[in-house]
Amino acid sequence: MKKRRILFIAATMASALPAAAQQDAADDVEFCPHAYIQAHGGAQYTLGEAPFGDLVSPTVQLGVGYRFLPWMGARLAVGAWQSKGGFNGYTADGPSRNVTYSYNYVAPALDVVFDLTSAIGGFNPSRLVSVTAFVGGGVNIGFGNDEAGDIARRGYRLAYLWDGTKVLPMGRAGLGVDFRLSDAVSLGIEGNANITSDEYNSKDAAQPDWYFNVMAGIKVNLGKTHRKRVAEAPVRQPEPVEQPAPPVSEAEPAPAPKPEAPATMRRDVFFLINSARISDAEGAKLAELAAFLKANPKLKVKVTGYADADTGTDAINDRLSRQRAEAVAKALTGVHGIEASRIEVNSKGARVQPFAENDKNRVTICVAE
Repeated sequence: MKKRRILFIAATMASALPAAAQQDAADDVEFCPHAYIQAHGGAQYTLGEAPFGDLVSPTVQLGVGYRFLPWMGARLAVGAWQSKGGFNGYTADGPSRNVTYSYNYVAPALDVVFDLTSAIGGFNPSRLVSVTAFVGGGVNIGFGNDEAGDIARRGYRLAYLWDGTKVLPMGRAGLGVDFRLSDAVSLGIEGNANITSDEYNSKDAAQPDWYFNVMAGIKVNLGKTHRKRVAEAPVRQPEPVEQPAPPVSEAEPAPAPKPEAPATMRRDVFFLINSARISDAEGAKLAELAAFLKANPKLKVKVTGYADADTGTDAINDRLSRQRAEAVAKALTGVHGIEASRIEVNSKGARVQPFAENDKNRVTICVAE
């Protein structure tokens, strides 16, 4: 008995090691909102009065979604192909059983998608298996109902027989399981239940019509799903300037002069999203910096522009960071009279994030030293 307990504890600890390692890795990253596309194919079962196998038909689904939060997103999904009906009732000639007929449909729906694993266990981009749930609604557009029309002409009583196109409201809910292959690609299975009007299968059943889909497919993420956490850079404060010593009498020897400590100043000039214009409030910081440079004519200033990583492409962010740095340099020379030879201009795009808070990275950092 003791040996079994020891083996159970050892197995539990061994299974916990990969999960702990993944969690340690997840602590170093943070979620990035992103879009994705999906494609699924599988089988549909339409609830009806016929054997199960007679009411199974093919189905496909395409989806485009956006994940706003680690645990929630939205998706536009379009299902299509074929549904079936089963007739078990009376004809003009008496009872009839197990007559089936097929028709086509297209069903666009808007879903709210919940990532249950992230909601319960926290965001982890290295997680191999993720479980999602969704609920949504849309419309079901039926067409190609010729087979139902044919059996109705043979005497079968279809109270809600329709021809041409039939548009009905539809609600749905389901579950999905994704198996991660990489940051961008995962394979998945999805099951969903769909409810629509009693008129969908042309029969009067005195209750809503249902169809159920089970599908497998692929999901491709568009853009970055996560990024490394960046610690906020410490702000360098100006070093105190030594006060001159009081004058000494002629009888006392004057102390040897101490070397002057180098003076520094840092000012962070922040910008609005997708902008390189310096606001009045941020311009006041440049006035302070210019006054400091004029008081210390031997110092130079490094001007480095940045962009936030959550918005824009690399090309856009490179351009914005360069324009922000150039705007600050132009203000120092043109408005405040600082020589261009004293200004070193650089830009980092969004590849370097000096601040942990995303919006603060729309910045130009000026360091005089």
